[in-house]
Amino acid sequence: MEIKGNVHLLFEQSGTFKNEFKKLGYEALDYDIQNNFGETDNVIDLFNEIELGYEGKPSIFDNISKDDLIIAFFPCVYFTGSSNPLEFSLCTHKNLSIPERITKIIKRSQEREKLYELLLKLCSIVYSKNLRLVFENPYSTLHFLDNNFLKQPDIIDKNRMLRGDYFKKPTAYWFFNCEPTYGESYQNDKVQKIIRNLPGGRGDGLCSEERSMISHDYARNWICDFILGKSQDLPQQKLF
Repeated sequence: MEIKGNVHLLFEQSGTFKNEFKKLGYEALDYDIQNNFGETDNVIDLFNEIELGYEGKPSIFDNISKDDLIIAFFPCVYFTGSSNPLEFSLCTHKNLSIPERITKIIKRSQEREKLYELLLKLCSIVYSKNLRLVFENPYSTLHFLDNNFLKQPDIIDKNRMLRGDYFKKPTAYWFFNCEPTYGESYQNDKVQKIIRNLPGGRGDGLCSEERSMISHDYARNWICDFILGKSQDLPQQKLF
């Protein structure tokens, strides 16, 4: 893929992908409502910007061109099959009464519907403006988007550790108005991180801020493999 313009990274505040794009010679910008890492170039309510753009009102999308690339790390917690089934079950929150559990399920359903609507509106914006978008979301079986989205993912990276990440965490990528490239930048040299007993979370903290962090090596390898089609001189070039 050729990128003549800038790279706009939505819902990224860590600067991980942004800085790897910069190392490769591209101008890249982070957008998020928070700036906990001191890397967010544009502190902004992206959900509101999506609503504005969808309604044809002035938004950040007016400043993005066809030569640019948008990468959106859309919030994950409502689409993944590994966390949501329990949230829609009466077996969850057994310390609550049945009516209280039903109220929580209704609230969860409404929140997911709202995020799903925002994701579709984002896709509508990029189609109407002919912008290039890569949308990322953690992948699992029973994923909500499997039967409820515009298309199937173009790439499912089933084991991110093979490209140098700290987590196996399967991840899916959808490409709109562009096509992925394919490379083999395998770098299986990380020790898997296990995060447990997080406040307000279950298991290894599927959607915690720390659990969502991606290594700089993985970001570089992913960019070179699936965005730029760029070969790298890495010590490990085959998948074992």
